[in-house]
Amino acid sequence: MRKMIRWLTLRASPQLGEQRRRRLDLGSEPLPYPLYAIGDVHGCLDLLKRAEAVIADDMRRLGRPGLVVLLGDYVDRGPASAQVLEHLSSPSALGLKRVTLCGNHDDLFLRFLERPEAYMHWLEMGGDKTLASYGVDLQHLSLRRKGSGASLMHVLQEAVPETHRSFLMDLPVSLKAGQVLFVHAGVAPAIPIEEQRDEDMMWIRGAFLKQGPELPHLIVIHGHTPQEDPDYGIGRIGIDTGAVYSGKLTVLRIDGEEISILQ
Repeated sequence: MRKMIRWLTLRASPQLGEQRRRRLDLGSEPLPYPLYAIGDVHGCLDLLKRAEAVIADDMRRLGRPGLVVLLGDYVDRGPASAQVLEHLSSPSALGLKRVTLCGNHDDLFLRFLERPEAYMHWLEMGGDKTLASYGVDLQHLSLRRKGSGASLMHVLQEAVPETHRSFLMDLPVSLKAGQVLFVHAGVAPAIPIEEQRDEDMMWIRGAFLKQGPELPHLIVIHGHTPQEDPDYGIGRIGIDTGAVYSGKLTVLRIDGEEISILQ
């Protein structure tokens, strides 16, 4: 794989630039309906469908519809990234209302689609599995590049539907509901929400995991850092339980002041 990536790479990858994605805010008051958060999917369509079925059953039991918030990283590493994006960009067969946030892997995939030769390092982060789910064979492509075969950009334009590109472009980076913030990775400690950078919200680990958000009365629900079980820290709950490796895709429910793990 590394030899193929080196062959396809023409220049070094630049650092991520600043980008402003949408930030959603449902107001400062507690919501009258439950919120359900789903951790990092990483191409595991079967686990995602199972998690959504658990949520739909819980809504029926409660007798109240709720809102499902997915915390990002829908692609890479698992076998069905293309199918996950197709599933999430289509109306829910279970009638679920979903908010899909942007993870670092989703953002990198979009950047790769726009400038593949500048983001080839994404392939070593599980992006090769994502391309395989679209039927793109990197080994075959590298052999074609030696002759007069189609460029990588041309192959991507043919393989990845425009609906998937639009879905990735439109992903918001956060959702705030009352005193709860949903985000992929976390936030820079003690920085007001409106001043947070997209890059931190999609990539941060160290300081946030140790210190928490350091913002009064705020709890952050996040993924990004896989743990064997949900990770309860200062002012935060991490629910990335490494679905692609563990087979566990965690669902967390917030209903008023009650926070519980459904799965």
